Amino acid sequence: MGLTYANIEIVNADDLAFVRKGMIGEDEIRQMTVRMMADTGSILMCVNETIKEALGLPHFGTRRSQLANGLVLDLEVVGPIIVRYLDRDCSTNAIVLPDDQEPLLGAIPMEEMDLYVHPSRNELLPMHPEGALMSLK
Repeated sequence: MGLTYANIEIVNADDLAFVRKGMIGEDEIRQMTVRMMADTGSILMCVNETIKEALGLPHFGTRRSQLANGLVLDLEVVGPIIVRYLDRDCSTNAIVLPDDQEPLLGAIPMEEMDLYVHPSRNELLPMHPEGALMSLK
């Protein structure tokens, strides 16, 4: 089994709210498509400083976090962010990884969008192809 990547669209959710309030035009929404590793070992979505700056994501707080190499750091949390993949979307916050580290799509946004990593195909796929299903049990 190798690493699984997907092109994930991320949007500054505050910009969407500003459009609804008539404060900015739709052409001013900050959004981008980012190649992210689908990381089931990461709980939250992780972006890097470059993505944070490009989207103008506001500071939400800090979170003590342990990186894959075991290093423990207090990292910034930004958000809210709208995450889109295929015909699915969710709203989430993200941990900001230092410098230009690889962005990660964590387990919580994958669960919310009803996605799973197919291990032998190295693909991020919908659990229910007919539409996302949120388990409330």
